[in-house]
Amino acid sequence: MTLTSPYLQGNYAPVAEEQTVTDLPVTGALPSTLSGRYLRNGPNPITPPDPATYHWFTGDGMVHGIRIADGAARWYRNRWVRSADVAAALSEQPHPGPVVDGMDFSPNTNVIVHAGKTFAIVEAGARPYELTYELDTVGASDFQGTLPGGYTAHPKRDPQTGELHAISYFWAWGNQVQYSVVGVDGRVRRTVDIPVGGPVSIHDMSLTASFAVIYDLPVVFSPEALAEGIAFPYRWSDDYESRVGLLPLEGGADDVVWFDVDPCYVFHPMNAYDEDGAVIVDLVRHPKMFATHLTGPDEGPPVLERWRIDPQGGKVITQLLDDRPQEFPRVDERVVGRRNRYGYSAALENDGEDEAGFTMGGALIKHDLTTGTSETRHLRGGAGEVIFVPESATSAEDEGFVLSLVYDTEREASDLLVLHGQDFTGDPVAVIHLPVRVPYGFHGNWATDTP
Repeated sequence: MTLTSPYLQGNYAPVAEEQTVTDLPVTGALPSTLSGRYLRNGPNPITPPDPATYHWFTGDGMVHGIRIADGAARWYRNRWVRSADVAAALSEQPHPGPVVDGMDFSPNTNVIVHAGKTFAIVEAGARPYELTYELDTVGASDFQGTLPGGYTAHPKRDPQTGELHAISYFWAWGNQVQYSVVGVDGRVRRTVDIPVGGPVSIHDMSLTASFAVIYDLPVVFSPEALAEGIAFPYRWSDDYESRVGLLPLEGGADDVVWFDVDPCYVFHPMNAYDEDGAVIVDLVRHPKMFATHLTGPDEGPPVLERWRIDPQGGKVITQLLDDRPQEFPRVDERVVGRRNRYGYSAALENDGEDEAGFTMGGALIKHDLTTGTSETRHLRGGAGEVIFVPESATSAEDEGFVLSLVYDTEREASDLLVLHGQDFTGDPVAVIHLPVRVPYGFHGNWATDTP
């Protein structure tokens, strides 16, 4: 019997070639205010992995980019991030750069622009890789010699200061994680080592105007999984204490206040903010993670919840906001850490085999968190994470463009869908037709061209 992996089939399957295609066809009219790059990162193994042990989180990183300018889609590029192993597989010389503790990994989870540079980033101990504007690899980066270890896939940018806040983890650090702040100059200005309950996996964090929010939840490094050859050796632990912590932004490890929560796992919060002495967090809650399904996030339906963290009462009050399976929540980046009205997510669907097995669905959801209502846009193919681009720096929170990659099952290629935030279910503003598939992946951002 031939073993297969759902993360190596269909639109999860890797693409085999790098491409540069110019002057992409567009249906509709691209807004003249969109000038920059849509960037997206995801796993794309360069050599065929063992399907029995392949974990979706461990494929070599491939960054996809679409440049938009002057109402036209100027180019599409896809490039592997050249770690030493990827460079060797391509018969290229390795790119120089300061890797740490032997963790030279091709970052596959997110791609950001900070201090004028483009970085592919990943969690679990590896450092960022710097890329050129055209997405070619420069090399591993330690933020000008200031990053002491690995980094995260999910820094949060404070819209008031422009600084990046992050919680990073690495199994070799034992029972601690690291909070860091990267200044607008691209240098780490502050780190805090924070004791936690074990060698935990913290995929993301939340930021408010006052606090960094730390998710210390029961997915921990597993020597048993490592011995079994699982490429991402983290497993659910029934014995691990589930809690969430509040770290004052200029505080130290002793200033963290912890609150117990029911066992669960959180990959992605939508947003967080301070309210009347409490902290409000909207997030996607998974009931478990890597308990029985060890090669991808398949442990029951993830739902949208609100957590009210009350320091005065010493507890966390939870509220279900939407029980539809969904993931990849995003907001307008201008409201990160501040009260928001709108949020976006990608619907998931069940593969029909069992209660797990959720995969990317054919719908996008716009949540109105003030009225408690939502709009759903149904699509012909599977959709990925939404990125919101405001029309201008002063436009309203949903006055702008919603961008998402959608797999066109008829063309067996991908489209970049451009919607208007205030007409979410109406006709698209524009659709950019790519010549190839962009495999289902993880995260990306809009990078505005600097004049």
